[in-house]
Amino acid sequence: MPRSGAVKVKVPRALHAFVTVRLGNGRAMASAKEGNGAPTKRSRLHDLYEQQGLSPWYDNLCRPVTDLLPLIASGVRGVTSNPTIFQKAISSSSAYDDQFKHLISAGKDAENAYWELVIKDIQDACKLFEPIYNETDGADGYVSVEVSPRLANDTQGTVEAAKWLHKVVNRPNVYIKIPATAECVPSIREVISNGISVNVTLIFSIARYEAVIDAYLDGLEASGLSDLSRVTSVASFFVSRVDSLIDKMLEKIGTPEALALRGKAAVAQAKLANQLYQKKFSGPRWEALAKKGAKKQRLLWASTGVKNPAYPDTLYVDSLIGPDTVNTMPDQALHAFIDHGTVSRTVDANVSEAEGVYSALEKLGINWDEVGKQLELEGVDSFKKSFDSLLVSLEEKGNTLKTANV
Repeated sequence: MPRSGAVKVKVPRALHAFVTVRLGNGRAMASAKEGNGAPTKRSRLHDLYEQQGLSPWYDNLCRPVTDLLPLIASGVRGVTSNPTIFQKAISSSSAYDDQFKHLISAGKDAENAYWELVIKDIQDACKLFEPIYNETDGADGYVSVEVSPRLANDTQGTVEAAKWLHKVVNRPNVYIKIPATAECVPSIREVISNGISVNVTLIFSIARYEAVIDAYLDGLEASGLSDLSRVTSVASFFVSRVDSLIDKMLEKIGTPEALALRGKAAVAQAKLANQLYQKKFSGPRWEALAKKGAKKQRLLWASTGVKNPAYPDTLYVDSLIGPDTVNTMPDQALHAFIDHGTVSRTVDANVSEAEGVYSALEKLGINWDEVGKQLELEGVDSFKKSFDSLLVSLEEKGNTLKTANV
């Protein structure tokens, strides 16, 4: 822990009854008593936000949703979910059984039941983060839910699904997640133009990231709204998966120059993405939107769990800290950073070195656009498999319940 003494912080109303919390390793991460302004142990997550302007989010969601309370108290400011997260949550827990039985007995099929289960979790999580959303005037405190991965190549289907999810969740602090596939970039523009806030996911290359920014700006301009302050977005730029793929390519090349670049590609590309962010969200076009209350589409660092045990377990958090960014962390990365992360501005440090790494990889024959396309295909396919697998298991469970009731 960065500090041993308790300090006074404002505790969101949702946490007033929250007393003491211990995470999986048994370490007390937060403590609060009844009443607002209660003493709470600070964590490095508070420092990330207050000192560096980075919002730490949690990349997980399951029942009981109240398990998020200790994480909120320790500084988590938002939640992301995806089909794989829900597949693990619903298939490995009995916490969904009662609602699922009720839905099946009411005549719902497996897919409709899935969405009912997911929507309840998202609504409950939104309620917990609403104090942060309100305190920051809609700048933070979001919970993300993804459209069906089966729609990743369906432009209009994605638009309709996003509108439906936004309507049925009916919470001001929900982000509708849309993948950054070529087919869904126009969907992003249209959904934003309808005043719906979006988390754009599965971004793996700078070229696609620029298309995502343009879709956001185009959508704001096309909205016709005089007040743009409640239409927000994050662009989820994936990190560790880039190293996982490029490291394999470097090992195949096998030269000392190639091997020396292992573990450097992902952070280098992410830093250059941040440079693009600075460029695109400045100048006359952006200033005209800002006058109408528009908020910048923040960069969200995703896939920040370290997959190679040879690398520091806080690599993809420590290396990308800076203002107006978000880092959504899975359990291991979150707890590692709380325990021994370094709170220091790094996202715009050594940019020339990042440019050098990016260029050196190109000279070795690594095509960044091709890397992005491969990772996008793998990401979409992974989410589809999780989604389809869960629906099959829900269908089997539903059939068993129907048979038992005959």
